[in-house]
Amino acid sequence: MTDNLKKLYTEIIKRHNHAPFHFEKGMGEKETVKAYNPVCGDRFEFFVQRDANDFLTFHFHGFGCAISKASSSILAQTLEGKSPDEALIICNNFLRYVKNELKADESVMEPEFLAFSALHEFPERYDCAALSWIEVRDYLKGQNPNK
Repeated sequence: MTDNLKKLYTEIIKRHNHAPFHFEKGMGEKETVKAYNPVCGDRFEFFVQRDANDFLTFHFHGFGCAISKASSSILAQTLEGKSPDEALIICNNFLRYVKNELKADESVMEPEFLAFSALHEFPERYDCAALSWIEVRDYLKGQNPNK
């Protein structure tokens, strides 16, 4: 990994870990998504809100390692204002990227996905980064069973 990539990874992960996006308990939303890894204890709850046009907002709360918390924050930020179909595509792309199945030069990449490029060298941390994305993806699939 290049020094610049290490710097990017460190800065983005640290920023989202220390000041996560929409990190607050539910705001009266009726839909929740729970993400829990019993092996390491990471546990987050996502509170889903939809506006009149079916665009999504995610707030989340919980605890976990820096990678897990930062990943959850990036999920909430990246999916903000997206339709359920768009959000599902983004979730699938993130999971493909952290599994090293999607290259960084592909046009479907979100910029902050690059923060997790180091996972390609540390696959044992995959579960930390993927936990929330898998649960939200499964929730979105449940909203549209044809996907």
